[in-house]
Amino acid sequence: VYVLDVVMATPGLHVTHVKHIYGESTCACGHRTQTTPGRCPAEEEWAVELTEWHLIGPTLAALIVCLALRMRLSRARIQEFLHDWLGLQLSIGVLNQTITEGGRAVAPLEAELLREVQQAQVLHADETGWKEAGRPCWLWVLTTVSTTLFVIGSRSWDVIADLLEHYAGWLMSDGYLAYRQFAQRLRCLAHLLRKARGLAESVTTEAQAFGTQALDGLSHVVEAVYRARAGPPGGVGAEVATDLARLRAACEAHRDSAHLKTRQLAREFLNDWDAIWTVVEHPELPLTNNAAERALRQWVIARKLSYGTRTPQGSRAFTLLASVIETCRQREVSPWPYLASVIAARRQGNAAPPLPATA
Repeated sequence: VYVLDVVMATPGLHVTHVKHIYGESTCACGHRTQTTPGRCPAEEEWAVELTEWHLIGPTLAALIVCLALRMRLSRARIQEFLHDWLGLQLSIGVLNQTITEGGRAVAPLEAELLREVQQAQVLHADETGWKEAGRPCWLWVLTTVSTTLFVIGSRSWDVIADLLEHYAGWLMSDGYLAYRQFAQRLRCLAHLLRKARGLAESVTTEAQAFGTQALDGLSHVVEAVYRARAGPPGGVGAEVATDLARLRAACEAHRDSAHLKTRQLAREFLNDWDAIWTVVEHPELPLTNNAAERALRQWVIARKLSYGTRTPQGSRAFTLLASVIETCRQREVSPWPYLASVIAARRQGNAAPPLPATA
């Protein structure tokens, strides 16, 4: 079998083309020596094989994954790049097989990623729309300071329940109802600040008044939290008690407002009151869900360019590879040599190397 691969050289990349010969021979004593390519046993979840009997070598496979997921190139653009820069002519089918094989190769790492997510003291969660063969679904992200896990599924409590059944840390989220099942929950104040600012800039008198009051109350709490972080440990409850009492009274007064956005924001504050103001007693905790939003941003752009994934297996490969790529980047480790090592090990039927430690 011929194997195309690339070698990271100085300078640039060098393409290699190696012929592997397999067969068997019999010695004078009658003993047979047989050589075969490595192969990972078949798995019901995956239609693609994971084997050394493959035209694309591990490092070239990692490069193709990089071009597809990180650089967000279409299959046609990947073909163009490989042809123009490396002199390689590969079919769309080979590219698709390589990317899906990469997803299968890193699949065993999902358990390690999930375990680290479940053990985190603070976890950020978010979700965004996704499409699988044109069918609406959702891309979920769970991220900590050093680990990120992506999942594609429905927008329901069941998805989060399966992932975080025994989670006991602080969960930072937006206002989606499914997250209210968790006792230790934080609300992103940036979302509320944006909504309050929008009302404060409204042309409706009632909305302006309520928006301004909500904006002032939130701003005072944020300022107090930052001051507390710079000083000795302790909450800021006494410092902002008057602001919170006034804001709660305003929310109660506007919870049945005829103005839709005013009514919605007032009820959002009241429904999530304890989660929103947890930082008053624990100013060391995060104020926003920016970590989860940043983790999603790269893949939201990919969705807009690719219109999502085409099959359940494609969705699975996408989320697995995205999880490994993001986690490596968080740990300040290049994902591509690591991904190549995982593909090489798994093609031989061996276990995947553990995820790189935090740098």
